[in-house]
Amino acid sequence: MVVVALVVVGAAAFGVYRLHGIFGSGDPTSTEGDTAEDIVPFNPKDVVYEIFGVPGSVATINYLDVNAAPQQVIDAPLPWRYQATTTEPAIVADLRAQGNGDMLGCRILIDGELKDERIANAVSAYTFCLDKSG
Repeated sequence: MVVVALVVVGAAAFGVYRLHGIFGSGDPTSTEGDTAEDIVPFNPKDVVYEIFGVPGSVATINYLDVNAAPQQVIDAPLPWRYQATTTEPAIVADLRAQGNGDMLGCRILIDGELKDERIANAVSAYTFCLDKSG
């Protein structure tokens, strides 16, 4: 009985050893963790949100920052501007505003290129801009 147990344990150990060899766990050329930290970010994007309207008016502004976190600015004097730089490969630029004037506009620029612009003419105007290609 002891001999059978030793043979089974030996066969299992040999099988595990062979699997380690097949899947490269003993491969000295594999690298570990900190090499990803050496990679320098590339292709930074400059993101600009703008809200404009009647001089002296204010607006409540909701937007997604460059990390896609929702942000809100209440009673922001117009014109209003948010600018940030990101190295993310893509961003979702979402900007919404409601003002107390008769005209309200929004604009999204990425790397100086106009991605979306809208102007609303109404009492307590509401407008939004969206770009998913960034």
